[in-house]
Order: sequence, then C-alpha cells, then structure tokens
Amino acid sequence: MLKIIAIIAVIVVALAGGVLAYAATKPDSIRVQRATSIKAQPEKIFALINDFRSWGVWSPYEKKDPAMKRNLSGAASGKGAVYEWAGNGNVGQGRMEITDSSPPSKVTIKLDFIKPIEGHNIAEFTLAPDGDATRVTWAMSGPSPYIGKVISVFLDMDSMIGKDFEAGLANLKTATEQ
Repeated sequence: MLKIIAIIAVIVVALAGGVLAYAATKPDSIRVQRATSIKAQPEKIFALINDFRSWGVWSPYEKKDPAMKRNLSGAASGKGAVYEWAGNGNVGQGRMEITDSSPPSKVTIKLDFIKPIEGHNIAEFTLAPDGDATRVTWAMSGPSPYIGKVISVFLDMDSMIGKDFEAGLANLKTATEQ
C-alpha cells in the first residue's frame, strides 16, 4: 500500500512539475484583438467608446453583473476619464483610465485589474475608414506574469477574452447602425 501511495505521489509531483515547466515557456506578454466593420460614421462610434457613461449601451461586461458598483471620476469623457468597478466573479474589481483620446480614430485606456487576479494592461480602440463603413479594432495587451502563464496552460485567454470583445463590437454595431 505504501508503495502505491509513493508511486502516485511521484506521478503527481512529475505532472505538476511538467505543467510548471511548460508554463515557463509561455510568452511574457498577452495580446487579444478583434475587429469588425460598422456601417456608421467614426464620430458616432467614437462617442460611445470615449465616454464611460455610454459603456452600458455596448460593453459586454456591463451585462455580466447588473449589480456591479461603478464609480466615474475625472474628466467627463476623453483623456482623464476614470471608471472604477467592483462586481461579482464574472467582472471582478478594477479601474480604467483613458490616457489618450484622438477623435475620431483612437482611444487608449490604462486597464488595471485588482480582483480576482491583479493585472495591468492597455486597451486600445482604433477606428479607420473602411469604404462606406468604419473598421473598429479592440485590442488589449500587457505582461503575462508567471501565474498568468500557468492559467494559460488550462484556459485559452485569447478565446475567452476574444468572445467578450466580439460581443462588445457586435453591440457597438447594433447601437450605431440604427
């Protein structure tokens, strides 16, 4: 019996070591990006992105926790606008601040997650003419600390976050093409 327990323990330690070693080979940064074409003027789309008070219209995260606590401060919109939130396990807790606003083509946001896992990223929205439409790209990038690398062994972050970006872009499309 002791032999079986020892063999199982060695196997568990070897598997855990293998997962940790594999995680160490993962990239040191993460980038998730999605884009869509929206038949609306860039100014109309930009206005919804550049003003955190408008995020309830399109952001997929707003619907994940209707009871989420929100605090808006700083500028009313554009550079210096701040959005802090605290919610359930689906949205966690964090803070966003618009650090660059170039109407009607770009909004850059410093994105700091506090819970469930601390993380510091940059979110960027770019809007570019695309024939009779506007090409909207939503991207997020940042460092991937070791714990993030371990998590990425089991969860595909691009797929998971990418679904939210796709939903948000679809919501922007619906809101602005009407």
